[in-house]
Amino acid sequence: MDALKRNVLECEGPAVCKACEARHGGVCASLSVPQLVELNKHSSRRKVEAGNEVIGQGESVSTYSNILNGVVKLSKMMADGRQQIVGLQFAPDFLGRPHQEESTVTAEAATDTEICTFPRALIDRIVNETPDFERMLYEQSLKELDEARDWMLTLGRKTAQEKVASFLHLIATHIDPENASPRTFDLPLSRADIADFLGLTIETVSRQMTKLRKEGIIVIENNRHVTVPSLERLRCVAGND
Repeated sequence: MDALKRNVLECEGPAVCKACEARHGGVCASLSVPQLVELNKHSSRRKVEAGNEVIGQGESVSTYSNILNGVVKLSKMMADGRQQIVGLQFAPDFLGRPHQEESTVTAEAATDTEICTFPRALIDRIVNETPDFERMLYEQSLKELDEARDWMLTLGRKTAQEKVASFLHLIATHIDPENASPRTFDLPLSRADIADFLGLTIETVSRQMTKLRKEGIIVIENNRHVTVPSLERLRCVAGND
């Protein structure tokens, strides 16, 4: 990865890409400068306000995206209208599955989000032409699979306090991983969405937040701004290895 970063600095390429986190930490790190130039010609950046969909479940897939900043929540809906949040994505995650014609989830901006979108046909071609690009997409899929398995453990075996602490640890370690201690962030989900994500009631989530605050594990301001004085203490309360 370091060699790829040096190569970017040494070669000519789109200036907007050189400053992009997804170029250095995401799947675009595997692209050559000519590929990056071609991709840049067909890409577009757009902002998605919190609460707006990037793509809906069952919709035809015409573009893929890199998340540049913000948080995207993924949810699935049942035939009777019931809905479940099944995952969160953060910068610089790649949003979409190559060669997938129809979205299997609804992707919605949980916070004000900025994404860089690319035509599906172009990405599918680059995947076929570039083994490193395909490998990085494969590695992201495996990472998401591992996180989904960890979340199955959280939902199935952890106590209410461990569930809420696990959620806070997830946000603290993903929303701005380069942020130094203490970690600070605004909750990307409402209390209702957190309850949905954790399989708890809103009242239980609020009680556990209050308990964590009283124990000094977190500091909460204005009901949404969270400070984690010690990530290690939060990890221990979450019951994470």
